[in-house]
Amino acid sequence: MKKALIYGILASLFFAFTFIFNRSMNLGGGYWIWSASLRYFFTLPILWFLVKGRKETAAVYGEIKAHPISWLLWSTVGFGLFYAPLTQASVYGESWFVAATWQITIVAGIFLTPLFGKPVPMKNLGFSGVILAGIFLLQVSHFRNMEVAHMGMAFLLILLAAFSYPLGNRKMMSKCPGKMTTLQRVYGMTLCSMPFWILLSVYGAATHGLPSSGQVVQSFVVALFSGVAATLLFFEATNLVRHNPKQLAVIEATQSGEVLFTLLGGILFLGDPVPSAAGFAGILLIVAGMVGTSLVSAK
Repeated sequence: MKKALIYGILASLFFAFTFIFNRSMNLGGGYWIWSASLRYFFTLPILWFLVKGRKETAAVYGEIKAHPISWLLWSTVGFGLFYAPLTQASVYGESWFVAATWQITIVAGIFLTPLFGKPVPMKNLGFSGVILAGIFLLQVSHFRNMEVAHMGMAFLLILLAAFSYPLGNRKMMSKCPGKMTTLQRVYGMTLCSMPFWILLSVYGAATHGLPSSGQVVQSFVVALFSGVAATLLFFEATNLVRHNPKQLAVIEATQSGEVLFTLLGGILFLGDPVPSAAGFAGILLIVAGMVGTSLVSAK
């Protein structure tokens, strides 16, 4: 459990680059479709190189060939319907807002537990509520600075992403054989999500033209840090505790660390304002919720 927890926290650090760079690209005039699709276009060859180096590509292709519909469906849900809406949400709100609202995925992951034949871990759900309360306090001082329509659109997009990510991840974990590694699974899911990204990028090129060189470079950084490092760390963390719903909820709760890392990055690199007193109280609640969830799991 300790190893999985460390992986989860490190993943949240690398995932923070997603929110910071997506917002940066949006402020620079970059189209959100390119920010989303380029990440996966860059991630695929990096993962291929890693899997090829371990001589494990044949096993991945064999599993995809045996269950093509499942791979295409749940990879599109777990990666496509997760990252495209999350990237589009950066158009409507600051990096801290998207990162904070994204933590709904903590509760979403818990509510999805019955779909896999396990009871809802109620104590974990309670502490997840504490985390979400902290996130609300972190945002509350900024609510009046955003248009209601923009806030509502961003919330709906993030809600879709929040349920899609754990659903796609867990479905593929349940369908992949135990001998399949996290790296193989992430590579297979990235490969099978390509039809979605290709169609999306064709639409983006037809309506907004090609991306700028700056957007390409920033998308590559997101692909390296978030698409490869963070995804592999988080998927490996969830894989280590895949048979324990309480511990799985703990690992998914580590994603709340993204809020703290994104807030710090936004202040340093994007000029975001320092949180108010309510914001700092929210940070304390987030940390308390993470600690409480870990203690419940330890019991």
